[in-house]
Amino acid sequence: MSILSITFHTPEHLLSDWEKFQENSLENLIENLIQVENYILSDVESEMLHEGKNTNLLLIFEDENLREEFVDSELLNLQHHIEKEFGEDVMVFKTYLNERKSRM
Repeated sequence: MSILSITFHTPEHLLSDWEKFQENSLENLIENLIQVENYILSDVESEMLHEGKNTNLLLIFEDENLREEFVDSELLNLQHHIEKEFGEDVMVFKTYLNERKSRM
């Protein structure tokens, strides 16, 4: 198992547009990801965040090779769709989660 966390930071003034994009485009893009075994799309609640909103996409892959293939191809495609819609206003952060111990 290999995990990738992708966080999308949306500024306050784009929240309505982001919600529409998420419902109309992002969710469909995620559903069609072939390499992904399982995923969780979440709104992030944080005491540290006071401006805008974070959305997190947790992706679970069968192995590290599939995760790397995703990062090298599908993540770029996903970022392209977001940049096309929002320019550089919505920031995308990827975080590799490397398992140390699991009880799944």
